[in-house]
Amino acid sequence: MITRIKSLSKDPHVDSKSFISYSHDTQEHKKWVLDLATRLRNNGVDAILDQWDLKPGDDLPRFMEQGLISADRVLMICTDKYVEKANSGAGGVGYEKMIVTADLLKTIDSNKVIPLIRQSGSSDVPHFLRSKLFLDFSLPGQFEFSFDELVRSLHNAPLYEKPPVANNPFVPVSQTPPNRTGDGVLKVMKIIISKFERQTNDYVFYSEVVGEARMSRIMLDVYLEEAKSLKLITQDNERDIWLTNIGKHYAIQHKIIKP
Repeated sequence: MITRIKSLSKDPHVDSKSFISYSHDTQEHKKWVLDLATRLRNNGVDAILDQWDLKPGDDLPRFMEQGLISADRVLMICTDKYVEKANSGAGGVGYEKMIVTADLLKTIDSNKVIPLIRQSGSSDVPHFLRSKLFLDFSLPGQFEFSFDELVRSLHNAPLYEKPPVANNPFVPVSQTPPNRTGDGVLKVMKIIISKFERQTNDYVFYSEVVGEARMSRIMLDVYLEEAKSLKLITQDNERDIWLTNIGKHYAIQHKIIKP
């Protein structure tokens, strides 16, 4: 039988919609799946379990088709009996396998199906899942680790985030000018660019730069004149500051902002 897990868009804590496929091997196994679905609900996944929601008279094939196709992820709990049924095309498991292998895998992302290993002493999965990485739930002592990895995968919240690519260390120095210690122009430009980025005006008030510069107005004016000589900025009659295109490139080159 199967479990469907869906998200409710109105609930900000639920952002995963998954579908669990499993076989009714034993009452103990059904209880294990029930506990897994309950824990998923308690971790931001809205689990819809056949043991909760399927009633006599419900259309089982339709329930499976809608669940498999509409889900973000498909969780296949692999036991020896499940693998046997999937490979032989028997029962509900075989029907799900037919749906998945026929049309679904042609249009879904390659990581949509996640096999969960439950059998002890083996890690067999159905033939059509052999290329998929699996999560091992076969050992009780490893359950918490595997469950954490599963929930992180469903919520797209990896334990380690891929770091951004740093600058090429072999770029010529002329293309990445070094920042000089005590560079007053750089200090003033950081203030101007920071204010420019936080507002919609094309200019920055001179009075605001004075208030934030934390230096004498004489030194500030000297640095502003130097910035103007480098064509980084201009000033209007009210001394308000306009950032030039050269100044914008200066901001990128000196990593004041990210390109």
